[in-house]
Amino acid sequence: MINREWHLLSRPVGWPKPEDFALVEAEVRQPREGQVLVRNKYLSVDPYMRGRMSAAKSYVAPFELGKAMQGGAVGEVVASEAEGIAVGDHVLHFLGWREYATLDAKNAVKVDADAAPLSAYLGVLGMTGLTAYAGLLRTAAFKEGDSVFVSGAAGAVGSQVGQIARLKGASRVIGSAGSDEKVKLLVEEYGFDAAFNYKNGPVGEQLRAAAPDGVDVYFDNVGGDHLEAAIGSLNHGGRIAVCGMISVYNNTEPAPGPKNLARLIQTRGRIEGFLVGDHYDLQPQFVQEVGPWVASGALKYRETVVEGIENNLEAFLGVLRGDNTGKMIVKL
Repeated sequence: MINREWHLLSRPVGWPKPEDFALVEAEVRQPREGQVLVRNKYLSVDPYMRGRMSAAKSYVAPFELGKAMQGGAVGEVVASEAEGIAVGDHVLHFLGWREYATLDAKNAVKVDADAAPLSAYLGVLGMTGLTAYAGLLRTAAFKEGDSVFVSGAAGAVGSQVGQIARLKGASRVIGSAGSDEKVKLLVEEYGFDAAFNYKNGPVGEQLRAAAPDGVDVYFDNVGGDHLEAAIGSLNHGGRIAVCGMISVYNNTEPAPGPKNLARLIQTRGRIEGFLVGDHYDLQPQFVQEVGPWVASGALKYRETVVEGIENNLEAFLGVLRGDNTGKMIVKL
């Protein structure tokens, strides 16, 4: 059996280029004792992967040059040498960017294809969903009556943050996105109270118009001018949860910080970064609460699906460009 997998050939400087990568053929390795062989059906591409392409020290090891990259994936077990996982089971794991994956069974989590579409376990019921849940409720300490601003609000994480805030009793939910179509989606389908296209004018001015009484919580997926605008509109005791800063991921020089940090003194505001890996203890609570919302349609989600392993890189670059609405998924 032949496996196609994406390798990182060189570390990108600025925006990743196709020549930094290669789609390589490799032999499929049969599982040893305690392992399973999975035919991947859906692959995840996420902004954090850009950081792993750099050699800089970070919270996760960089991708190795000349070897297959990694990421979330869900697929069907086609061979098993492990107790508790049988051929035909569906599992979630982190050996994506390839068609077949051989891995230790302890690193695979069984998922129910009848309870939800398999792709949902990479998004709304997976890591991105838990990121939204933990960042809003634990890091930002959201409470009923808070006014919430979310950047990148039409993305996989941001769209879920806004909806969870609404379902939990936010007084007002505001989102920013990169197109008028996405703005319409946020208000008409996801139930945001207001939204704006950050390309249509200064973010600070648009946020003040959308949230004239200020914001209590800002969930940051973008950084840059969005973070500065949120600090400018932050209410007394406001909290900012920093999930990502996609606007600066491809910069070749350090991005300037917000010019108005001194305002945190006036507002007694707080900025805190977080990683979903520190909050896996919330997983049971997350599934118990969010699962029924998804099943009932109270929490809606979108996926942008790209077909074929050969288009995995283009799907990833699309995430960096903001091409996706909701979770970007590669279907094999």
